[in-house]
Parts: sequence; C-alpha cells; structure tokens
Amino acid sequence: MWQDLDALTSSGVNSGPLQTDHFGTAELTPEQQKILIDIRRKKTELQLEIQQLKDELGEVVAEMEAMEGSGFAADDSKPTNKAKQTSIGRKKFNMDPKKGIEYLIEHNLLAPTPEDVAQFLYKGEGLNKTAIGDYLGERHDFNERVLRAFVDLHDFTDLILVQALRQFLWSFRLPGEAQKIDRMMECFAQRYCQLNPNIFTNTDTCYVLSFAIIMLNTSLHNPSVKDKPSVEQFITMNRGINNGGDLPRELLVSLYESIKTEPFKIPEDDGNDLMHTFFNPDKEGWLWKQGGRYKSWKRRWFILNDNCLYYFEYTTDKEPRGIIPLENIQVREVQDRHKPHCFELYAAGSEFIKACKTDSEGKVVEGKHTVYRMSAATDEEKDEWIKCVRQSISHNPFYDMLAARKKKAQKTNVHSKS
Repeated sequence: MWQDLDALTSSGVNSGPLQTDHFGTAELTPEQQKILIDIRRKKTELQLEIQQLKDELGEVVAEMEAMEGSGFAADDSKPTNKAKQTSIGRKKFNMDPKKGIEYLIEHNLLAPTPEDVAQFLYKGEGLNKTAIGDYLGERHDFNERVLRAFVDLHDFTDLILVQALRQFLWSFRLPGEAQKIDRMMECFAQRYCQLNPNIFTNTDTCYVLSFAIIMLNTSLHNPSVKDKPSVEQFITMNRGINNGGDLPRELLVSLYESIKTEPFKIPEDDGNDLMHTFFNPDKEGWLWKQGGRYKSWKRRWFILNDNCLYYFEYTTDKEPRGIIPLENIQVREVQDRHKPHCFELYAAGSEFIKACKTDSEGKVVEGKHTVYRMSAATDEEKDEWIKCVRQSISHNPFYDMLAARKKKAQKTNVHSKS
C-alpha cells in the first residue's frame, strides 16, 4: 500500500466536515465556489503537465545513458546494459505487456511484486498508455493485485470526484472491454471513498456517478452528439443513487460545470497506439465492401481485432476509413447477383449498426448502415471471415453491469427498529 489509511487519518487531512471543505456550501458564495473549482482544476492540470515533463525527461536520460555507454570500459558497462535492457523491456511492453513485464523481471530490472510493477506502470516512462490499460485490466490474480497497488499510488484526498477522475484517467487509457473497465473503475471508487469517507454512503454510488461523469463528458464534447444534456437532465439521471437518496444538488452542478468548462484530456501515445491495435490481428485481408447510400462496390483492406472490424483504403494507411464495433450484431452468408462469396453484418435488435467512418473531408461521421455487405475472393475465404467474425461478435455487457450497479446503489438500507 502506498499510504496506510490509519496514518493518513492521524495526520489530520481527513478531519472535519469533508463535504463542506469540498464544496463550500455553507460558507462560499456561488462566485467563490466557481473560483475555487477553477483553482483546483488548474492545479490538477499543472500536476499532469509536470508528470508529462518527468516522463519525457526520463526517456531522454535513458537514451543518453545508452549512447554514452558505447565508449565505456567493460567493467563500467553495467549501467549502460541496464539502460539498454530497460529500453528493450519498455518496447516489449508496448507490443505485448505481459512479455514486457516478464522480460524486465527476468533481467532483475523489476522485482516480481505487484507493488514494484505498479510503480513502474505509474511512472510510465516510455510506456504506451493503451498497453498500461490492457495490462491493468487483465483478469489474472497478479494483474489484479498490480491494479490495486497502481490505484493506491494515486492520492485523491480532498479532490472533488471529477478532479480525481481527471488524474486517474490520465495515467492510462481505458481498455475497450466492459469487464476490464468494471474492475478498474471499481478499484477507483474504492480508493476514492477510502480517502474521502464522508462524501458517499457506499462505493457503488461513487462508481455509478463516475460513469455518469464520463458519459457526460462524451455527450457534451463529442461533435456527433447533437442533443447536449442540460444540468437538470444530469441531475435527474442521478436521482436516488446515494443508497436510495439524492446527492446534493450543489455537488452535481459543480461536477457538470467542471466537465462543461474543461473536457477530460485523453492521454496520447507516441505513435504506438494504432501499431499496438493492429499489430497482431485476429484476421486481415482484402474484401469488396458495398456502399450504404450508393450500392457501388469498393475494395478495402479489413482488419479484425479487439471485437472490432476496421477497414482501410490502402494497407499503408495509418488510420482506418471506418470502424465497426462487433457488439449486438450478427453475421450471415448471403447471395448477391453482382458479387460472389458474399456475407453481411446486420443489427441484432437496433435500427442502425453502431459504427463510424471518415467522410470525403476527413471528418468522422456516424454510420447509417442497417447492414454491411462484403464479398470475399473465394468461398473458403468467405467461410473463414464468417467464422472469425462470429468468434469476435459480442453482446456488450457494460450497460448491463452499470444498470446492476445503479440498481444496487439505489437500494435503501432498511434497519429493523428495536
């Protein structure tokens, strides 16, 4: 553990009415509350920028040590070898997180403990933040202990929830799998409530509200979302989640205003993001794809990976022309009088398939397909694509998980009267 709760409590940082300290509802005017939120937001941004500079400095130092070592004598070469091995380990981690950690442990650059691995990921020097998120989300005993140790390295004391989320979501990129997100956000909620025990009645409330904030961020700042939620809608959607009761209106308003003023910063990786996504696909190859509005056929390079089907105009393209998440859809073989060996994806219960593509001007737009029809070169190739797509199709359990957690958070405690 990074910091023992008893020691933290005895230091006095958690003493007093936390909710008043956080939001100043008793003493501060609305203008003063706005100024206070702005100061805290700027403080969080400065902390994130400082961490970025530290990360960049660490990379430069490692590279300098590696270059300077080429002229060292044999007995002076150990630090250089260590720097080179660390650099190799980071690169291995960015391509395959599990193998990267194993390499670093084998070369005694990391101790085989959750705490040491968590510290390495938390520092994040030269590490792909998508890879960090993938490793932390894995459902293995050691990975789960690393996740807990990683979350414990964050100090959320006296931060309002949106500030804590900003800090947490900057340290890695959330993976796409619902179960991974669930484990990570549950650990976050436990840590936040541990350090701020007087804010929420239980961790489920913190969990649900955290997701409500993330969804609000998407709704307010995603250009494809036309109907922006109002503060009243945000308050309504969070009714009854505090063990059956409502959260203070001032709290929800302050969270809404914070996200409206400043969206979450998504950590960017050093050009490794797409390479990581498409490095080891489940299947890839050329297919003919039928257009939506105009039923013309165009040859596209398809990559199947991470429960998504990506398509490119050329194999050398760095970014896909379109992305089709394989959630709540089905695949079937079809006959087409214009093309042989056809199959299509179709919605399993909604009007449109949830997908996006880039238009002629390079803007990302929402797809309006009810089906996606493709044609393979041979019958065998068609069967292989259908088989691989079926293996990747998933019903996204994320909303089921969130609904169950919200229901749990809305239950009131019934105490028997003596």
